[in-house]
Amino acid sequence: MRTWSESKNRIFIKTPEPFDFKVNLDYLQRDSNECMYEIEENMIIRVMEINHLRALVRISETDSECLAVEFIAGTKPELLEDKEAVVNYICEWFDFDTDLMPFYESGRQDLLLKPAIERFYGLRIMGLNDLFEGLCWGILGQQINLKFAYTLKRQFVEKFGEHLDYNGKNYWVFPSYEKISKLTAEDMADIKMTKRKREYIIGVAKLMANGDLSKENLLHVDDLKQAEKELIRIRGIGPWTANYVLMRCLRYPDAFPIDDVGLINAIQFVKGMERKPTKAEIRELSAAWSTWEVCYVLSVENAVLNG
Repeated sequence: MRTWSESKNRIFIKTPEPFDFKVNLDYLQRDSNECMYEIEENMIIRVMEINHLRALVRISETDSECLAVEFIAGTKPELLEDKEAVVNYICEWFDFDTDLMPFYESGRQDLLLKPAIERFYGLRIMGLNDLFEGLCWGILGQQINLKFAYTLKRQFVEKFGEHLDYNGKNYWVFPSYEKISKLTAEDMADIKMTKRKREYIIGVAKLMANGDLSKENLLHVDDLKQAEKELIRIRGIGPWTANYVLMRCLRYPDAFPIDDVGLINAIQFVKGMERKPTKAEIRELSAAWSTWEVCYVLSVENAVLNG
């Protein structure tokens, strides 16, 4: 049960334990080229597309273990169902429904995880609510470094997305699959991604526009392996991209992008290895974290990226 209240132009959402707003803000600011939100003075400003409307919100932390969600630019919803949708969106984005305590309690006994857990205590598995955005981000990030992936994302969003203006800034809405499904690869030629990636993104958009692919349908698949198969059958979606989406969007706690370059490099660094670990070695190291693979990946990567 999600606990929230409202007062005037704001909604207050009760945060779970453990949760550290500042630690999550630091994670959200891992690249300055992020275009889906702005972070200023420890506050997040972003557009949320909810039901039939778009709300521009400013998210901050209060002194009473709550997030304050302020509606700005006259975008406050009036209907209760829309306010509840806003609450659900933020709770899903911040992964408030996951009980992290069992992972933390066990993780403190693991020499690989203990330093990261202690330093980043209260970090949630920040997600991507929209399936199309998640799949696009996974495709954009294939075989390139994170910084260039953010550059491609900004180019894509600013060319094909829509935005709300506020105080001289544009706050972007991710391009809709309906719009992208009508494009050709040549329409995206000025975005510095390969032609094959452009084709992959348009192909995903067409599947979603035709109703052959949806978040709702994937959420009704109870088995991780079956959900992975449903995604891998799509052109351009391999095991890494599938597991990334299963982890960040569909919230499978045992999704495991074992080929993730960041994870591989992090384990090599933390373990002091002269070579990259094999898949068998990674599976052995993570064996104790069955059903917590997502937390394992995030913790190990953060130990290096922010250590």
